Amino acid sequence: MPQASQLIAAGKGLAPVLLKRAPTVELDWDIRQKSRFDARLSDGRALAVFLPRGRVVRGGDVLVTAEGELVRVIAAPQAVLRITACPAHPLAEQAFDLMRAAYHLGNRHVPMELKPDHLKIEPDHVLADMLRAMHLDVAEASEAFEPEGGAYGGQGHGHSHGHSHGSGHDHAAPGHPHDHEHGHSHDH
Repeated sequence: MPQASQLIAAGKGLAPVLLKRAPTVELDWDIRQKSRFDARLSDGRALAVFLPRGRVVRGGDVLVTAEGELVRVIAAPQAVLRITACPAHPLAEQAFDLMRAAYHLGNRHVPMELKPDHLKIEPDHVLADMLRAMHLDVAEASEAFEPEGGAYGGQGHGHSHGHSHGSGHDHAAPGHPHDHEHGHSHDH
């Protein structure tokens, strides 16, 4: 059984032709957040995965076996709740409705996928009722689930926005000057 202990986030730097030929492994979120697991490859072979603790596997990542074989990870469709703004609300309020829902879900430390027009969480009837009471539409769906990784070094989606925040503007509060540059860049 092949063993994988390396991961290349989003297959970065790999030639598309290599990725096209690679077998795949389809995993739901519950498995992808574990560092050790067994899975079945698209060609029927078993795969043992041993990653450093705390490492999260994302759809689009590539696992590398001890023999150097590449394995593309696909985020498997799974049961989720898809949360959208109520279309009867004025358009200007719909984004705020989703932002408010994200705030309340985040306050409960719920793994959540953020999209411009919807949120996704794992099924929970209590949270679904809370969201409906906030006049949001909540629908059951079967879709890939890629929750946010966290703002403090958590693993995001493995892609870069290709920009830096080099504004050079001053964030000084009155009576608290501290001029500085924001010359850093970041990956999400």
